[in-house]
Amino acid sequence: MNELKKIPFSPPYIDESVEREVLESLRSGWITTGPKVRALETEISKLAGVSHSLCVNSATSGMMLALHWYGVRPGDEVIIPAYTYVATALVVQHLGAIPVIVDIQDDFNIDTEKIREAISPKTKVIIPVDFGGWPCDYEAIQKVVEEKRELFKPDNETQEKLGRVLIMADSAHSIGAEYKGQPCGSLADLTVFSLHAVKNVTSAEGGNIAINMPEPFKSEEIYATMRLWSLNGQTKDAFTKSQGGSWRYDIVYPGFKINMPDVCAAIALAQIRQYKDRLWPERKRVFDEYTSLFENEDWAQLPPFKQGATESSYHLFALRLIPRNSELRDKVIQQAAEVGIALNVHFIPLPELSIFKEKGYQLSDYPMAKDQFEGVITLPIYPQLTNEDCQRIFETIKQVVTESHNVAIN
Repeated sequence: MNELKKIPFSPPYIDESVEREVLESLRSGWITTGPKVRALETEISKLAGVSHSLCVNSATSGMMLALHWYGVRPGDEVIIPAYTYVATALVVQHLGAIPVIVDIQDDFNIDTEKIREAISPKTKVIIPVDFGGWPCDYEAIQKVVEEKRELFKPDNETQEKLGRVLIMADSAHSIGAEYKGQPCGSLADLTVFSLHAVKNVTSAEGGNIAINMPEPFKSEEIYATMRLWSLNGQTKDAFTKSQGGSWRYDIVYPGFKINMPDVCAAIALAQIRQYKDRLWPERKRVFDEYTSLFENEDWAQLPPFKQGATESSYHLFALRLIPRNSELRDKVIQQAAEVGIALNVHFIPLPELSIFKEKGYQLSDYPMAKDQFEGVITLPIYPQLTNEDCQRIFETIKQVVTESHNVAIN
């Protein structure tokens, strides 16, 4: 009997163009931060609709650097959704600030009304999370921030200059997505993308900060500051120092070491150059195939993907069972694994994690996050996935759900 083909959850997209770009970096004799990183920053800036963006070694580092730049300090409050990966909360805690966790809406994204209720004089930042590549309602978030402007208490010159709560989007999933016709990256004051191994565009490990601060801020100045801080506060990067006779440098700020190397940037550079013409359409094809397969099943709730001029990056297909049933969800995932299909769950909500439970958080206080979590199954999406693979995934899930429902009825 032929062994069934294994379907991994999220393998990286590596084609000849990626191999060529990486090989070029390796053969150049320069593999850390240099020309490939600068080229990638240019490509991401174009895709995000901004003039400047900074590449770093992870989205987590990028968020922490951005919060640090804005002067977030111990005792400050940062509003985040309950339904996100823990990094969104950890970057706040690492700065000594307080993550204020609020519930989500039915589309997995942060509930704007909960933001309104949570804003206080201690609030310095709101971090909306574009779950699965579906953009948050940035217009509504901006409206709430303006309504609450009088509560804002600036603690430094940067905060005084902005005069309100900073909106920093955790767009780890949504590179290439659009909200009302505008690209992710141009929707919040600062937007952080992830280039981690499982993302739509990957550098193996990496992140990017898209800079979109309003006047009188100047993007080129923010970029220069953040770049300096990402390289230990050193006035000359290693590439510049390596040029003959250019060895002298100074340290002008106690910065971090979170720069992206060229050999990693090369992977993402080759991918992003074909993202809109190939990678994104292929992800959409897989998403559309799932939609056609599951849309007529009364036990399946589909994720949002397009509404007017708002469209997903198609990073995740977050299928939800009707009614919610965590035991059945786990059974589906286990039985799929037994036939070589890797399914996943995005995410375990923050209040369900030990580090928050120990502080008294309870998932029951976040009813929508609890509801979504108890029935969600995330399905593979990537260009290499065939329509036949999608059909097999659908049939496997349907068989387990149908059998379980029949048992329940009997």
